Amino acid sequence: MKRQQIRSLLIFVSFLAFPITIYYFSPVLIIEAAAKGIIAGSFLMFAMMLVGSLFFGRSFCGWLCPGAGLQEACFSIQNRRATGGKGNWIKYAIWVPWMGAIGYAAHFAGGLHKIDPLYQTVNGISVSDPFGYIIYFGFVGGIVVIALAAGRRAFCHYVCWMAPFLVIGTKLSDVCRLPALRLQAQPKRCISCRQCTQQCPMSLEVQNMVERNAMRDTECILCGTCADVCPKKAISYTLRAGNYNIDVKKAGVC
Repeated sequence: MKRQQIRSLLIFVSFLAFPITIYYFSPVLIIEAAAKGIIAGSFLMFAMMLVGSLFFGRSFCGWLCPGAGLQEACFSIQNRRATGGKGNWIKYAIWVPWMGAIGYAAHFAGGLHKIDPLYQTVNGISVSDPFGYIIYFGFVGGIVVIALAAGRRAFCHYVCWMAPFLVIGTKLSDVCRLPALRLQAQPKRCISCRQCTQQCPMSLEVQNMVERNAMRDTECILCGTCADVCPKKAISYTLRAGNYNIDVKKAGVC
């Protein structure tokens, strides 16, 4: 099975499991739990995302996020490129006060003193009653509306409260020079066909990145679409930290 088929299958399955997992991504339950001094499942999930991004960048967004499967399913209806750019700041404007609310709630409770990964779930299942389905379909509907109105994976660009964790982790990885999954380019192979740019789910100007030999972008989700559509194989995955470079094919990673 080709790599993009595997990726599509993974995010589709992740979306199908979303009624079970939605509370583990909840920006509301983490505040509610913190106000009771509880570390909820969503707290642990976001912490794992941050740690994982030190070594895998934003690949969670490209390979495992349930919202990815939903948004990419919308491509069959609306496949217009998202404008991105200046609007990307919106998710940080959401994230900063949200983090402040979590901190205030924890302070109000006198600190976090209990761990409950299954907080507000029924035996680990998030949606188990009519009210849960209202939340689920409301959230799903919101993602669809944003994706159809603003272009490819617009929710990731503008609204996602999880993305900043992954961006911060990626930047920390760069600063600490940790070996991490990245993309590398071979500009001499590029024939300027623009397939990489046209097919990028995040609407990035990938060809420009290749020509500049600068494949780092905070909105890149390491989905590998650009590498797989390039007819000259000018883009590939690597494990890299500073000048340290490992070809992932030779390393047996893919």
